[in-house]
Amino acid sequence: MKKMTDIHVLGNNKALFSVVKTAIGDDFQLKHVVPGDLKKETVHLIFILKTERESPLDLAQYILSEHPNASVVFINDSPNFELLRDLTRVGVTDFFVLPDEEWLFSERIKALVETKLITKEKAATTEGFKRGGGKVFTFYSGKGGTGKSLISSTFAQTLKVESTAKVLFIDLNMQYGGAETFLGIDSERSMIDLIPVIEELNEHHIRNVSETMEPSGLDVLVSPRDAEMAEKIDDTFIMRLIRASKRSYDFIIIDAPSNLDVKTFTALEESDRIYYLMILETISIRVLKGVETLLKQLGIHPEEQLELIVNLKGKDNELSKKDIERFVTYPIAYEIRRDLKGVQAHMNKGEPLRKEPQEKKLTPVAKDIQKWVRSMLK
Repeated sequence: MKKMTDIHVLGNNKALFSVVKTAIGDDFQLKHVVPGDLKKETVHLIFILKTERESPLDLAQYILSEHPNASVVFINDSPNFELLRDLTRVGVTDFFVLPDEEWLFSERIKALVETKLITKEKAATTEGFKRGGGKVFTFYSGKGGTGKSLISSTFAQTLKVESTAKVLFIDLNMQYGGAETFLGIDSERSMIDLIPVIEELNEHHIRNVSETMEPSGLDVLVSPRDAEMAEKIDDTFIMRLIRASKRSYDFIIIDAPSNLDVKTFTALEESDRIYYLMILETISIRVLKGVETLLKQLGIHPEEQLELIVNLKGKDNELSKKDIERFVTYPIAYEIRRDLKGVQAHMNKGEPLRKEPQEKKLTPVAKDIQKWVRSMLK
């Protein structure tokens, strides 16, 4: 059989690697990689080898997030039915025990190629809907008063009512919260309740703690709204929470606080896209420049992830969109109009700007976010 470009292999397990190499013979070329290499690679078929240090679930969801059309095969040295079930839910194509299933493994790999299950990667607009390839969109701003919490919560609610996607909204404003105000939630549960199970966190745990908005079906993880309790949550907790959420949801929307501590940094680092909220004023540009410098110093490349959301657009703005484009190189994803009266009326009643599909009366802010979300879903 003619060699394909490469079969990528993740996991430092010399014994299993040797068995795999023997099983596939000269038909294919194996390429050992580490997770960080995958962003630069074109991946069609990848083997994950069992190791003691790395979680196969985390590796699988990471691969499918970066390459949602890849075929992922997990290789173990012993049966594990619970792991098989979890990997299947994430989106792993096959699970083999080697060397016991060596012949079956060899035939299956040939079949994967011959039946053309390995295809070219789909467009980014469809990637987010693949099971196990959940996309993380974090709303952030280095400046307060930009409407970040309102816009992020309304975006999450709109994304849910305008699609069939599974959506989770995470409020990381630990000290004061925000989601409960803008979404009209009164909950005694918060993400702090996940601390005892964070080591084995799964969809069941998240759903038990999150609040489900009715009638939309949006799941919301509320912050503890307590500075002392918030100290119990660290960057490892945030990382595990986001990665576990990606296994079960199509979209994870995060409202991150303005202070760039290690927890906020972790959320930004785990994000597929960062929506940076700003207002058409000189101060917002200065703050953005400072944030840009700090992110680069910390190892995040904002030019690859960051898009601008211009909020509170109106006739009395100090600057225009053209002014922003002259001073800032990041693309403007969308502009949202100023509508203080319409927003305030909903906030006073404790009602979200969006509740369900086909709503007749929407505020200008809700209409703008609806158009934005619909353009993304096309």
